Amino acid sequence: MSEIRHYMRTDETPVFFVGATAFNLLGLDRWVRGFSYITYYDSWDGTHPRVFTPSEKPYVEFDSGESVNNWLLRNHEVRAHIERRTPPGTRPKIVMVFFNEETERICDELDYELILPSHALRERLDSKIVTTQIADSVGVPSVPNILTTVEDWDDLEKQTDKAGLGQDLVIQTAYGDSGKTTYFVTSEAEFAVIKDEITGVEIKIMKRINNRPIAIEAVLTRHGTVVGPCMTEITGHTELTPYRGGWAGNEMFPMVLDDDSRHEAIKLVRRLGDRLSKEGYRGFFEVDVLLDTDTGDVYLGELNPRVSGASAVTNVTAGAYADVPLFAFHLLEYSGIDFEIDVDEINRRWEELASEDEWSNMVIKHTADTVERIDVAPKTGRYVIDHFGNLVYSHGDLDWHLLTNDNEAFFLRIYQEGDYRWKGADLGILVTKAHLEAGHGGLSLHAKYLIDAIRGMYRVTPVKVSDGEEAVDGFPSKAVPSKGN
Repeated sequence: MSEIRHYMRTDETPVFFVGATAFNLLGLDRWVRGFSYITYYDSWDGTHPRVFTPSEKPYVEFDSGESVNNWLLRNHEVRAHIERRTPPGTRPKIVMVFFNEETERICDELDYELILPSHALRERLDSKIVTTQIADSVGVPSVPNILTTVEDWDDLEKQTDKAGLGQDLVIQTAYGDSGKTTYFVTSEAEFAVIKDEITGVEIKIMKRINNRPIAIEAVLTRHGTVVGPCMTEITGHTELTPYRGGWAGNEMFPMVLDDDSRHEAIKLVRRLGDRLSKEGYRGFFEVDVLLDTDTGDVYLGELNPRVSGASAVTNVTAGAYADVPLFAFHLLEYSGIDFEIDVDEINRRWEELASEDEWSNMVIKHTADTVERIDVAPKTGRYVIDHFGNLVYSHGDLDWHLLTNDNEAFFLRIYQEGDYRWKGADLGILVTKAHLEAGHGGLSLHAKYLIDAIRGMYRVTPVKVSDGEEAVDGFPSKAVPSKGN
């Protein structure tokens, strides 16, 4: 492990994380000498030495994270920045969360090495249907389900009765994001609302269980699957997101799972990861695991073949500081060098260390059905609870790695002065060592205060959408520039 750390700190090969923000892998540059960030949003107003944002950003209607990243790669300022940072004779490496075939073509043309599995493979594995089938092939259990198509309510009722799934159902389409295509159905009336979304296409219909969602990140290497810590998922809280079941953060704490459940969850992820090698997959992925709180059974939820929002916590755990961050194994796998690691030994040690740390993060979205121009936004940096119990800005900081107690938090601002916010827009991301969910399944009082305090730091001007005017991402297309995801 010391040799791996030495390699990461001395290798000068540039690795650029490209994305709307630097959030997912922020702080990795503490371990990796050549690692830096290219972002659309300048959360630090130009003060972060490892973050580059182009100065000229004309009006563009982005419709996805992929389109943001492709715009960045094509941008003349970005290309000049990469050229300046790349030693002669060296091929720059590119990492991102979202990409497509166009991204691959751009990287090929510019001679950038996209160190990720192919888009075609990721697209295939991203299907909840395919994931379930792959898991079934190696005995990784899923919540009782059927993979099928339905034409109407009677057809749905007939198939679920035959499968013994009951009438309290969870229905998912093959592809979806942050709970937007996960539907909860208990009656014909609820089915009628989503009929157009789920009829005539292949869907996964599950028995609804009382569960605790657990997020686990891992890296598939040539020597096996290295598994990160187990984290709960913060999902569906109306204070954070307008989407029912939508992901809004993660948290890790000593009793997130008991020892037996943690061990079973890690075994599940390793078995699934090792199976993915037969699909040609290499590198980082995330698995949503469901713990049945009534029976204690551990089930596969879904596979996300990419870096995820949980990485913010994964890369600051005790295991990361004892050895290297989990993503370092991804970089190692794509480094082109020969290496040997004892995957069993690493997983045993990290499983023990995972129960000794506490971190949380939450994405704060605009939840009101309004469109507003942001006049004042909170700064990116460290915030503290003062003697009067108020959350106040302490100072600017590069990341959250130096937080030490519950009374501190790091806020990464996304939208700034002059931008617009609409229902579902990400305002920023807050990271803390405090516990955010209460025992009853809701957010803790401390979490609710942090959310209210951050929201209270915004000053906005309402924007009226004219009658008949088409809205883009919830705001008027003619009046307000679209800023992407």
